[in-house]
Amino acid sequence: MSLINREQSPALRQGFRLQWEPRQDCHVLLYPEGMIKLNASAGQILTLVDGQRNVAAIIEQLTATFPGVPDIDEDVLTFLEVAHAQFWIE
Repeated sequence: MSLINREQSPALRQGFRLQWEPRQDCHVLLYPEGMIKLNASAGQILTLVDGQRNVAAIIEQLTATFPGVPDIDEDVLTFLEVAHAQFWIE
């Protein structure tokens, strides 16, 4: 059973900030104690996590951006569950 549902509108946890890091050539998640280097997929998903869009809208946007990717909805849900468990999002 998923802890994240499609109606939720996740947001970055307070104190966390997502930004593109040219030297790392990737998105990073900054927080007071450090930095998390994200892979391309994680960066793409988190750029859409703004507290306004719900999970269904995030999946819809990514499906439109990357047509033909099988099981993209399940991949997004799985990533968001991991991000929630790591306390990156709320």
